[in-house]
Amino acid sequence: MKVTDSIKYIGVNDRDIDLFEGMYQVENGMAYNSYLITDEKTAVMDSVDSRFTKEWLDNLESALDGRSPDYLIVQHMEPDHSGSITAFMDKYPEAVVVSGLKSFPMMHQFFGTDYAERRLPVGDGDKLSLGGRELTFVAAPMIHWPEVVMTYDPKDKVMFTADAFGKFGALDTDEDWACEARRYYFGIVGKYGAQVQSLLKKAAALDIGTICPLHGPILSENLEYYVNLYNTWSSYGVESEGVCVAYTSVYGHTKAAAELLAEKLREKGCPKVAVNDLARCDMAEAVEDAFRYGKLVLATTTYNSEAFPFMREFIQHLAERNFRDRTLALIENGTWAPTAAKAMKKLLEPCKNLTFAGEVTIRSAMTEENAAQLEALAEALK
Repeated sequence: MKVTDSIKYIGVNDRDIDLFEGMYQVENGMAYNSYLITDEKTAVMDSVDSRFTKEWLDNLESALDGRSPDYLIVQHMEPDHSGSITAFMDKYPEAVVVSGLKSFPMMHQFFGTDYAERRLPVGDGDKLSLGGRELTFVAAPMIHWPEVVMTYDPKDKVMFTADAFGKFGALDTDEDWACEARRYYFGIVGKYGAQVQSLLKKAAALDIGTICPLHGPILSENLEYYVNLYNTWSSYGVESEGVCVAYTSVYGHTKAAAELLAEKLREKGCPKVAVNDLARCDMAEAVEDAFRYGKLVLATTTYNSEAFPFMREFIQHLAERNFRDRTLALIENGTWAPTAAKAMKKLLEPCKNLTFAGEVTIRSAMTEENAAQLEALAEALK
């Protein structure tokens, strides 16, 4: 697939995978993107997962059309992109591996060699001439590994962004970009909003016409849309008006309260109510909803004097990703000692700038008083 006259796509689709990074459900698979830049010299942008080494090398050989690659640029060492480095270096013994200085110790850890005689370390602002073009490297630490160095091609106005602007899903899948990019971002990159903000400031100084990420489609139209979303996500802003209701329930009473609240919110004209049963839903989608909307309701049963385990896990995911600047309400249930709200508040302590809109305590099953309290809570949240 041609990206520009000088850049070709040589990546692969993974339709065998069920859990990306061992935890994210990917029903539509994953893409491991790789690119070939052809000039007086040739540069390969990243390798692919080791399970697809042969397919990738075949794609590369076809795109090279009889030439040999001069450089393999490794933008970061995560195995889904670095897994085929040794096979490449063995096949092309004259090639040089180009990467950030911090990549090479990782390379040695993974492969037992850091290619000391065949390597070129690069850092922020360094350049690499391919003849008719000069690639510029942009340091992007912790997006989302510490050694990430992205690459800008000023001649074709292409930014190779490593995992930034990536998404779940193979490239032969027809699906909305934002949904799976949002789930990918908040699951994998979400903790590093400050670092993404720094990258966006650097990128604003570059004339970028195409974004080539390591996952998901090549972005070449309406780039302002994608950049604005990334700016909102990385600044922990509210993307959409609405309420995320996340609950756990043992015997159905807390579920009934959560669903009643959601019904009341819809009746009062709330633009969007996203309800997540944390024991059954995709946890990453629930996390995505919590960050997407400006208001969050947590409803859970007291369990061993704490919040129910799935709720604890959910809040921990939020706290680890710097959840902040949201309106929050709590619903707790307990037959003899309801303490879930207190436990949730403690788990939420790392989260900054939370505004509490209300708290409802249920003892076993909802009463008319609880229903009225939920009505009032819906009014406060609508």
